[in-house]
Amino acid sequence: MSPMMYTIMLSSLATGTIVTMTSYHWLLAWIGLEMNTLSIIPIISTMHHPRSTEAATKYFLTQAAASAMILFSSMINAWQTGSWDITQLSSTPSHILLTMALAMKLGLVPVHFWLPEVIQGSTMTTALIITTWQKLAPISLIYLSINNLSTVVLMTMGLLSSMVGGWGGLNQTQTRKIMAYSSIAHLGWMTTVSSIMPNIMVLNLMIYLITTAATFFTLMLFKSKTIQDTTMNWTLSPMTTVMMMILLLSLGGLPPLTGFMPKWLILETLTTQNFIMAAVAMAISALLSLFFYLRLTYTTTLTLAPNTTHTKLKWRFKPNLPTFLMLSFSTTSMFALPLMPLMTQ
Repeated sequence: MSPMMYTIMLSSLATGTIVTMTSYHWLLAWIGLEMNTLSIIPIISTMHHPRSTEAATKYFLTQAAASAMILFSSMINAWQTGSWDITQLSSTPSHILLTMALAMKLGLVPVHFWLPEVIQGSTMTTALIITTWQKLAPISLIYLSINNLSTVVLMTMGLLSSMVGGWGGLNQTQTRKIMAYSSIAHLGWMTTVSSIMPNIMVLNLMIYLITTAATFFTLMLFKSKTIQDTTMNWTLSPMTTVMMMILLLSLGGLPPLTGFMPKWLILETLTTQNFIMAAVAMAISALLSLFFYLRLTYTTTLTLAPNTTHTKLKWRFKPNLPTFLMLSFSTTSMFALPLMPLMTQ
């Protein structure tokens, strides 16, 4: 794809998300979602490879179905109440349909099957866009209509997503699929707390976006597509390898790092609201996720795969990726835990 077309597609992508996030009318929100979907399809299929074509088709079908369900739910609501306002979703069939549609948009369990496949068939840059920017519009719609959505359904989907995200990532060898299951697990944490404390959901989203973006930037820098590729990262940049280790531990939510903040706050909120069993289940599912983060950490920093002498000369290749964003995101996702009292006021 030419740089001009790529710029137009990215601009349309950003415009669609911003239109959805700033609209209070269901039709405008739906138009923003459609703009967003139609502009990312060419970006996914730029590789001209059967895998990318398959990924683009899967993405289009799921997102089109979810958008149609959103439009259908808003029409039912307008028919029964006479209002197209996003915050006035009072019809029961409407909010059930909307919850399922937004779950499909985000990739929550039980409608998560498309996400790992689409991310595996995309490039690293496209996978970064799908796991970060593409989550903003559906989560903003959840935030706007949270007073009318079912708490039980959202918490059930959140719990299942955190468990399936941890369980599904255990058996993967591809870094993109691992990041996809990581995304499902993190979105499960956000959805669980969304109906109780939406502010914590927004904080969790911000930290998730920053940490995931930093991790993807390091994977792109090292061109690590499988777990075996990560064993040779040290030849390119030993310091960045150590930084990637800390990033992965932050994604897992280990205490001295920023990723611990949202998990701590969510577990605290669940226990204060007497959702003790939900908090226990979330904590156990976090251990599942932590296992595959630790496995990636181990292969990145502590092991060396069987290889030929030539692979050790990877240091000869100069990285051609701008590192400013990677460094700023990495620093934030490692050392922002002391800012927690400021963020929770």
